[in-house]
Amino acid sequence: MLEELKEKVLEANLKLVEYGLVIFTWGNVSEIDRDKGLFVIKPSGVDYNKLKASDLSVVDMNGNLIEGLKPSSDTPTHLELYRRFSDIGGVAHTHSTFAVGFAQAAREIKPYGTTHADFAFGSIPCTRDLTEDEINGEYELNTGRVIAECFEKNSIDPNAVPAVLVHSHGPFTWGKDCFKAAENSAVLEEVAKMAYISEGLSAKPASDAIQNKHYFRKHGANAYYGQ
Repeated sequence: MLEELKEKVLEANLKLVEYGLVIFTWGNVSEIDRDKGLFVIKPSGVDYNKLKASDLSVVDMNGNLIEGLKPSSDTPTHLELYRRFSDIGGVAHTHSTFAVGFAQAAREIKPYGTTHADFAFGSIPCTRDLTEDEINGEYELNTGRVIAECFEKNSIDPNAVPAVLVHSHGPFTWGKDCFKAAENSAVLEEVAKMAYISEGLSAKPASDAIQNKHYFRKHGANAYYGQ
């Protein structure tokens, strides 16, 4: 079962390359097996074109490496998201261009149209900046904490908004599994690109009516879009 999960997480990490979201080693995807209390994540600093399933890092819920290579430096962030967002099964992180642009500007991504509304219920938030103590302390763990704080403080449902921008850093996304987390990274980048263009054209956010229609036709008990 663990070998199957490694193969799955390997494929999801390679999806980031296929989607054009990462260069060099700039990104990672993980998936959790909550029954086993373990998750699998990309190892630190390994080129995607050399990555093998046997390289992938298996980590427990205390952050201990169980097998594989040294895990991604972002592992504590993934771990904190799994702890705080109990429904998610996969997490992805990239440094994709337009999403990073909004993060570096400390700007949320507002819902300007139906593409955004199909993806998320409301704006994609941007966290506060980490304090100097948080940066110089357990930086990656504190990154996860500040993401969770952002959602709790603003009463945002992480199931309805599967993405965040970390101030001065970049995007994290999540989903039911590693494939959905990677897909959500691709959608977020497109939404960020569209928002950047829309703001340059002085667009206003879409009406609540169109946002609600497009979100709820794809999500929730009465969804009817798709198979």
